[in-house]
Amino acid sequence: MENIIHDIEKFIRFTGFAHMTIGHIIMIIVGLIFIFLAIKKEYEPLLLVPIGFGILIGNMPFFENIGLQLGIYEEGSVLNYLYFGVVKGVYPPLIFLGIGAMTDFSALLSNPKLLLLGAAAQVGIFLTLMAALTLGFTLPQSAAIGIIGGADGPTAIFLASRLAPELIGAIAIAAYSYMALVPLIQPPIIKLLTTKKERLIKMKPPRSVSRREKIIFPIIGLLLTCLISPGGLPLLGMLFFGNILKESGVTKRLSDTASKSLIDIVTILLGLTVGASTQATTFLTPQSIFIFILGAISFMIATAGGVIFAKVMNLFLKGEHKINPMIGAAGVSAVPDSARVVHHMGLKEDSSNYLLMHAMAPNVAGVIGSAVAAGILLSLLLGV
Repeated sequence: MENIIHDIEKFIRFTGFAHMTIGHIIMIIVGLIFIFLAIKKEYEPLLLVPIGFGILIGNMPFFENIGLQLGIYEEGSVLNYLYFGVVKGVYPPLIFLGIGAMTDFSALLSNPKLLLLGAAAQVGIFLTLMAALTLGFTLPQSAAIGIIGGADGPTAIFLASRLAPELIGAIAIAAYSYMALVPLIQPPIIKLLTTKKERLIKMKPPRSVSRREKIIFPIIGLLLTCLISPGGLPLLGMLFFGNILKESGVTKRLSDTASKSLIDIVTILLGLTVGASTQATTFLTPQSIFIFILGAISFMIATAGGVIFAKVMNLFLKGEHKINPMIGAAGVSAVPDSARVVHHMGLKEDSSNYLLMHAMAPNVAGVIGSAVAAGILLSLLLGV
């Protein structure tokens, strides 16, 4: 009888219930909220479902230090091997390859001045960097936190893996959370900074872009951006490589693989492992809370920076050349979510005002801009 009781006690001791903490409960609730928002509200489900379920996986409590090799931070565990792609920055360039193969740069090529809006939105990165420094983070950590403002999850992970690997979990979760919550965060900021008259501005239709221009662009883009920012080569190189696969017209199979199967597989692995990295015993710290707050501030500043710069540009433009300042918000690189938010806001103001193609220009420019900013920070801080 004593042996039976002992075995029962041992069984209970090894269950997750025996090791459940308030931290695990908090993170499980967060994971359920992510899944709810993805399914019920359809907020970026391709990101939030893997991340949300990853949070659940990462916060199943277990008896640590007995060699079971279950947790994502335990060397030799399956999750730890999958997390290698996050820690070493393997997944982000592969994501950029897929993005390049999916992206049509026609809107940007037809109106190149909108590139400036993508650059203006990166102001959030550098202002947040300074804010993080005042809170006591080191310069490399501050740079990694600031990049959240670009609303580009892969870039944030890539930079954090090089500059602040100890913060990569919190930075990745913050970046992807704000990317998914674009429809909630951006509209109030856009409305606050624009007037009814400005939101009704109709932009002239974009000009037709030739196939030759589309083929030349990724080559010129690679040369210019990587000469300016060599540190961004892994991201920018893959972005423009994916784009030339698409635009060349002779590598359709490769383009289809990069834009469909490859990016889907990497997104699954990235989302799941990023979610699992929120293991309560290592994730719930004051640093993580500060990173979430700074990330939100960075994202809001980036949105405001794009809108305000569009208003400034309008001071020098006349008639049909004026820009609807709402498209400045698409300068953050949450592709294509920011552009869709602007488009829907435009339709609410005027059902005949189609802004999607115009908003895609600063949106794809933001992808390039955030990667360039990351490369510059990497070059300055590591001497790449």
